[in-house]
Amino acid sequence: MERYGHVCGATLVSSRWLISAAHCFQDSDAIKYSDARAWRAYLGMRVMTRGNHGGATRLIRRILLHPQYDQFTSDYDIALLELSAPVFFNDLVQPVCVPASSHTFTTGTSCFVTGWGVLMEDGELASRLQEASVKIINRKVCNKLYDDAVTPRMLCAGNLQGGVDACQGDSGGPLVCLERGRRWFLAGIVSWGEGCARQNRPGVYTQVVKFTDWIRQQTKGQV
Repeated sequence: MERYGHVCGATLVSSRWLISAAHCFQDSDAIKYSDARAWRAYLGMRVMTRGNHGGATRLIRRILLHPQYDQFTSDYDIALLELSAPVFFNDLVQPVCVPASSHTFTTGTSCFVTGWGVLMEDGELASRLQEASVKIINRKVCNKLYDDAVTPRMLCAGNLQGGVDACQGDSGGPLVCLERGRRWFLAGIVSWGEGCARQNRPGVYTQVVKFTDWIRQQTKGQV
């Protein structure tokens, strides 16, 4: 955010659109997170303290939250951000593929979560972009760990032994899996969890395949 520094991540899915988490744009008493004018998107940046060489910076034209988003259960935790102007793709700025609604990400698949979030619970934000390898976890297994709080629109990934996870500040960022024909697909959006990297407390992500039709509808087929 323009005045508050890094708050959330997002994923570029076309030259004009980003996907993020709806919970990133809920107003607090002091800050109007829902105001598109308060946000800036930095694309292709690896180190936060340096200039964005080779990357791109854009204003946000509008923020579209899923109408069924529930801030108490974190269900339907997805948002679309339209950029003020299209970005040009290069070695540093590339879109991720949005999976078809029929696409399945198999339990045990190794995927990657990336972000600028804190490096440990209650720690400092990362100054360099971080990535972690996490495995897709069976939803029934995950639901037992989280007392049935994992809805059909959520996906769990991590390591049940703990030690690897997304954390505060990674919200809205991507969980991507390398699939068919060596293409990266957006499997999940960092949504919630209990603490960070705790044993038997994997990360919970918005399951993107459940929203493919909504994404296409809202972006008028541009994604």
